[in-house]
Amino acid sequence: MKQTKPIIPRELASRDVEEAVDYYLGEGGEQVALGFVEALERAYCHIASQPASGSPRYAHELNLPGLRFWPLQRYPYLVFYVELADHIDIWRVLHGQRDIPAWLHDDADSGPDSTH
Repeated sequence: MKQTKPIIPRELASRDVEEAVDYYLGEGGEQVALGFVEALERAYCHIASQPASGSPRYAHELNLPGLRFWPLQRYPYLVFYVELADHIDIWRVLHGQRDIPAWLHDDADSGPDSTH
């Protein structure tokens, strides 16, 4: 079995997830919200075991070496993360239609070595 690293979401990532769950509860009901949580858990499991498989598309654009993202299945959200030596640092969980560079740039100022 492949070695997996623990997933540690930053405060902003946790807030992103809470907002998405609240939205889906209000708009689609409990089953849709649970589906989102399950899709997020599947994405986290994938990232934990295969962190290099995420796209580095925004890493160059934002000058954030190591930044990757992985899309959720059936939901328009992207998980942004950086692989560190002992864990996966989840930066944000953002809707794919947002201005991703602007949203991520706010968090980039704190850098990958900052406290959560």
